[in-house]
Amino acid sequence: MEDFNQNNLNQEQVPVNSPSQDARMWAMFAHISAVAGFIIPFGNIIGPLLIWILKKDEFPFVNDQGKESLNFQISITIYVLVSIILVFLLIGIPILILVGLFALIMVIIAAINSYDGKAYRYPLTIRLIK
Repeated sequence: MEDFNQNNLNQEQVPVNSPSQDARMWAMFAHISAVAGFIIPFGNIIGPLLIWILKKDEFPFVNDQGKESLNFQISITIYVLVSIILVFLLIGIPILILVGLFALIMVIIAAINSYDGKAYRYPLTIRLIK
């Protein structure tokens, strides 16, 4: 009887309402696609927007995480635009660097959490899409 209990303790407990593997993968892509913004102008908004539009009806988890990623990326774009204006006052350059690092770190954390099936909420996000 003790062996049975020990085996049950070693197995990972999966919640009943956890998102499917496909939903978790697409939610992760919704977050990771924002990295395109470092290469393509406004790619940080286009990537999550495309994934959200394509998969929101198929997976409720992707709908939630796609909106969260999109709201965060819109917020980051606003922060970057303000930082560009502040470049003329010379304080915008370090703020721009900090905003870029903050965005990259938060996207990685969000992608890991969403792949684990946890709904992630970004800090400092203006929730425009509800």
